[in-house]
Amino acid sequence: MALAVNVNGSTHSIESAITRLRSPAFPASSLTAEAFAAARAKPPSARRKERISAMLCSVALLLSPALGTAADIDANSFRCITKMTPVRQFYVDNLRGDLDATLAAANSATGAVYPPGSVLQLIPGEAMVKRDKGFDATTHDWEFFELDVSKDGTRVRKRGAADVVNRFGGNCFQCHIQAAPQWDLVCETDHGCAPIPVTPAMIRALQRTDPRCDNPINPEDAEAIKQLNEVLKPPG
Repeated sequence: MALAVNVNGSTHSIESAITRLRSPAFPASSLTAEAFAAARAKPPSARRKERISAMLCSVALLLSPALGTAADIDANSFRCITKMTPVRQFYVDNLRGDLDATLAAANSATGAVYPPGSVLQLIPGEAMVKRDKGFDATTHDWEFFELDVSKDGTRVRKRGAADVVNRFGGNCFQCHIQAAPQWDLVCETDHGCAPIPVTPAMIRALQRTDPRCDNPINPEDAEAIKQLNEVLKPPG
């Protein structure tokens, strides 16, 4: 993969960009005149070392992991829900490996802001992921996901900020915005969100019967899923 940089509005490879910066034709307005003159006055060996350092820094920045773009998170970012870490009735993970920080926020008795990379799931088909600061101030930098799960893996049906509507017609953000400010848009029974017409037994059954987990279905879960289907059945 060719690495590129932008110089005065034009795209160049790192090597050609460095050559262009060395050229007397490069406008001094891009640097201060003093800095430009001082740089050209240095011995060739010193300038060569600085160029190598600049290249290494550029490569490191380009290759460093981040959650800054939508492409950083895809279907492969999600897995069997019961292989995540349980916290009370939901499960958490951290795509950046900072699980301890996510758990600290989840277990705080007074509320906390979740760190970037945090993944929260109550049921297999829905997830919320904490993005970098600045992703979307309205959703406190959470991105909401509607997922299709099967024994073959995960497919992302919908994703976004305040406009994601789940398969039952509910807007994810409109539910989570009801949480008291200290809970960082995370809903639990005492966080201020409207109650959902699903029992704890139904939620546990949905979690344990995640088809990606290949868990056997016990009679208790089968009965809970049957009751859930009755609740979700359209009226009439």
